[in-house]
Amino acid sequence: MNLGFMQAIGAFFIWGLFPLYWKLLQSVPATQIVAHRIAWSFVILFIVILLTKRSKELMAGVRNKTTVGIYALAAVLVSINWVVYVWAVNAGFVVETSLGYFINPLVSVLLGVVFLKERLRKLQWVAVGSAFCGVLYLALVYGQVPWIALTLGISFGFYGLVKKKAPLGSISGLTVETGVLFLPALGFLLYSEWQGVGSFAHSGPLDIGLLIGAGLITTVPLLLFASATKNVPLSLVGIFQYIAPTMHLMFGLFVFKETFTFHQFVGYGFVWLAVLLFIVDGIRRYRANQKASGSSKGSLNNLKSQTAISDEESMLSAINERN
Repeated sequence: MNLGFMQAIGAFFIWGLFPLYWKLLQSVPATQIVAHRIAWSFVILFIVILLTKRSKELMAGVRNKTTVGIYALAAVLVSINWVVYVWAVNAGFVVETSLGYFINPLVSVLLGVVFLKERLRKLQWVAVGSAFCGVLYLALVYGQVPWIALTLGISFGFYGLVKKKAPLGSISGLTVETGVLFLPALGFLLYSEWQGVGSFAHSGPLDIGLLIGAGLITTVPLLLFASATKNVPLSLVGIFQYIAPTMHLMFGLFVFKETFTFHQFVGYGFVWLAVLLFIVDGIRRYRANQKASGSSKGSLNNLKSQTAISDEESMLSAINERN
């Protein structure tokens, strides 16, 4: 297995461990956890920018009002996602968070159809329909929509849609996103401490270390993912993304002992079928591209370029910069 595959698996494996990490901060309000995550992520990412000599790209983006506006909108969407996710994990809804990230790629491709006029292949339409049936079944059985899963899936779907218009690279882009929110997050944390409800100055060394580490665990898998996408076909990276929600599901069921009823099994079953169809379609497309590439060596470079562009449009909107 080459380095790119190991980096991709490592990134999604770390993302899969997130429920264990946030559970250690269960006594800290979700809003404060996310504020610390934003603040420390910005500090770490800014250091990475300096070390990798990307400050020119960053400054060029900051000077452009349209670019800043795009990343500001992305920042709002990812903040919503982070707050709901952290709250749901610590409130005992890890299983439902897994559903959100299972349906996220399907939401993304559907948004591509609605807003970008992209066309889905037949198997993709069947996958989207199956996922819709699963969500509808859960809503009818329980009398309410699975709002945690839908909020996570839809917020990340729109986040990916916005990022399709973003001109900067993944590291510089996330630096701008966290930079937009840095001062509000820092102000909120300082105000919380001043009011005596802040967790940073009123916690033990473990919680303080975990809050600072929230920035590190945000940036490390992102760096691994950014590096992996340079060496691994994005159609395959897109399949690896299901490692994280699968781990979330296993943790919810077997570590945190959350309930999982027969009706949930049926509803989730429709979604898992959709995921399976989505993966099969991705594998078939990858093999078709490989076959076409091998049969026309004269146009190899052009074909690779077209494949990379197509894969990026279809998969990055589904993967995004996870969590």
